[in-house]
Amino acid sequence: MSKPQETAVYTHGHHESVLRSHTSRTAANSAAYLLGSLKPHMRILDIGCGPGTITADLAELVPDGHVTGVDHAPAILDQARATAAGRGLTNVDFAAADVHALDYPDDTFCVVHAHQVLQHVGDPVQALREMRRVTKPGGFIAVRDADYAAMTWYPAVPGMDDWLELYRRVARANGGEPDAGRRLRSWALTAGLTDITATSGTWTYSTAEERAWWGGLWADRTVASSYAERATEGGHATTGQLAAIAAAWREWAGQEDGWFAVLHGEILCRK
Repeated sequence: MSKPQETAVYTHGHHESVLRSHTSRTAANSAAYLLGSLKPHMRILDIGCGPGTITADLAELVPDGHVTGVDHAPAILDQARATAAGRGLTNVDFAAADVHALDYPDDTFCVVHAHQVLQHVGDPVQALREMRRVTKPGGFIAVRDADYAAMTWYPAVPGMDDWLELYRRVARANGGEPDAGRRLRSWALTAGLTDITATSGTWTYSTAEERAWWGGLWADRTVASSYAERATEGGHATTGQLAAIAAAWREWAGQEDGWFAVLHGEILCRK
């Protein structure tokens, strides 16, 4: 019987505007709900590690343990290795992997962590089953995903609603679920997990610097990334419509009273 395989297409790709966001992620701002459960000796699997910033933080938090970062896109792993090497870490390694069929034995890791992953995969329930399989008895499965429909902002700049509607449509056409945050507990129950603590967390952008950074990366992503290509090639938007949405992002970023909140669902499951 063949192994399950990824069927979804990663919506964002790894354009500079995407990595601008990914490299800002830390264990503190993206995995705080997990940190109190970590012990120095733990062996951790970090799924969807991207450029490795969270992975490196986790490795520093388990100095007597080990962290393996995996990603479905092999090309990003060189950047992750450079991140770890630049911080002098020796208890971390990286490999390509498909979360639907992890190439590790049962009961291998103390913690299996995935940040902003399940919203992009073809079968999140199968992914959670695999995460559970490779977790040791008594270990933790930790998952955090944004929920796009729950994102909110002020002021109501024309074009921002168009961005949200378009993004959700493109993400679903690629086989993902952009409103994953609210579904994590349900998916975990379907996957057979029972000891589940469900929480939520936010990112908020309100200062001039934060607005310029968040609005700028989304403006650039809208016209220059893989997301832009998939939006146009899939017939979801024209280049002119994408340019208008990018302009809306920059207009929002320039508002002195601008505010944007990203809601995340979180689950911490004990095996």
